[in-house]
Amino acid sequence: MTRFLLIRHAAIEASGKSLAGRRAGVHPTEHGRGQARALAERFTGASIAAVYSSPLERAVDTAAPIATLLGLPVVTREDFLEIEFGQWTGRTFDDLDTDPGFGRFNTMRSCAPVPGGEFMLQAQTRMVLGLEALRAAHPGQSVVVVGHGDLIRAALAHYAGVPLDLMRRFTVDLASVSIVELEECAVRIVTTNDTGRERFY
Repeated sequence: MTRFLLIRHAAIEASGKSLAGRRAGVHPTEHGRGQARALAERFTGASIAAVYSSPLERAVDTAAPIATLLGLPVVTREDFLEIEFGQWTGRTFDDLDTDPGFGRFNTMRSCAPVPGGEFMLQAQTRMVLGLEALRAAHPGQSVVVVGHGDLIRAALAHYAGVPLDLMRRFTVDLASVSIVELEECAVRIVTTNDTGRERFY
């Protein structure tokens, strides 16, 4: 069984204000860097085989303190990239709240299009296939994957057998940890949205 620790990146300036999407050069704020350091401390003494991350800076910066503590490299994988938000990238949530298309996207994630972007189903598929590839590469090991809120929610929805349209019922806070254990024909969701202080062993 492969144990995945799915981590959402730490706080950025846009958090709760605008849709950062795949914009380059978006790093954690000072508060976010503190979140990443505190999160890394929880991995003291943990047996982790590898640390993977979305290629976006905010995810890599969150993964880096964990990898440094464990003496491992951060390996980036495109499977774990943020959803491509196309024309919505960079817009504030106040502005997006007036966009009927964004409203449809948040109620019908299974089929609502993103203008100039990708479907949520496409993003979910690449996230799950990425995790399944790592499951095959790391049998019986624990693996850290740092990524983005919607992708983690989509993965949790898949493994819980929950429709994409209900994925927003999963809370995935900044710098939170959700743990999923996978075998070829078995799934165990251990915890979701862990923002506590206990160490991972």
